[in-house]
Amino acid sequence: MDAGAAPGLEGPPQQEQISHTKLSADDEWNLQQERMHRLHQGHESMHVEMILVFLCALVVAQVVLVRWRQRHGRSYNLVTLLQMWVVPLYFTIKLYWWRFLSMWGMFSVITSYILFRATRKPLSGRTPRLVYKWFLLIYKLSYAFGVVGYLAIIFTMCGFNLFFRIKARDSMDFGIVSLFYGLYYGVMGRDFAEICSDYMASTLGFYSVSGMPTRSLSDNICAVCGQKIIVELDEEGLIENTYQLSCKHVFHEFCIRGWCIVGKKQTCPYCKEKVDLKRMINNPWERTHFLYGQILDWLRYLVAWQPVVIGIVQGINYSLGLE
Repeated sequence: MDAGAAPGLEGPPQQEQISHTKLSADDEWNLQQERMHRLHQGHESMHVEMILVFLCALVVAQVVLVRWRQRHGRSYNLVTLLQMWVVPLYFTIKLYWWRFLSMWGMFSVITSYILFRATRKPLSGRTPRLVYKWFLLIYKLSYAFGVVGYLAIIFTMCGFNLFFRIKARDSMDFGIVSLFYGLYYGVMGRDFAEICSDYMASTLGFYSVSGMPTRSLSDNICAVCGQKIIVELDEEGLIENTYQLSCKHVFHEFCIRGWCIVGKKQTCPYCKEKVDLKRMINNPWERTHFLYGQILDWLRYLVAWQPVVIGIVQGINYSLGLE
């Protein structure tokens, strides 16, 4: 009887184990949701406190960041740029994203060389154009990748990938990766372009942070690159034209567009008078580029500072015993 009873007692656990192994993916998901619901049941007041802590931390962080950016914009931009540059490196090494790591390394090497050239004294006459050409290339590539990624996501959601016999998962992954590359390098390019433009303009002497130029500007000299202006205002140039601001100062068109659009400057490099960007950007496609730049500024906050805010909220919840 004892020998026969022993197998009988071991029967139910075996049947329970078999039943769990035969659960489908949907049943397993429902089981996990039910366990999560039981775990958090009766903690509604705690959840309300956690939401209030998150909202308060979000508001306070936004106010602090805005005040920091207004009073100490240079340090704010440097810290934000450092976070945008270093944080992805940690995740790519941890998650073995070698493709992104290789592109990040190539971008970092070339940009470091460009930054090195822009900070040299005396500044070479070829450096400003080299700087603007590189960051304008990054700007256009990031814009193209962003548009392609966005369209790939929209086409996948609409089912257009089926016409080309592409799996929805593959096309969605391609769209997300392309969109991420475009937005990330767009933000990085704009921030480094601003640093380089500040260094170059200060080195040339036509621009200073205090607003008082240290050199006198001649009529035929561009205040951005310091080179002579060959093409007259009313003439059509082979490579680029000459552009005059409302303050009557004349620049190479490529230089002043790089200064205002790529370098995010909205004042004259020489006299600091306000630049009318609507007058300068008369092409509707370039207006779209300017709007894209504003989107990048918003994403900079979302990517660089939102994880910091979430970390602070988790620390507050842990100290208050909220789980």
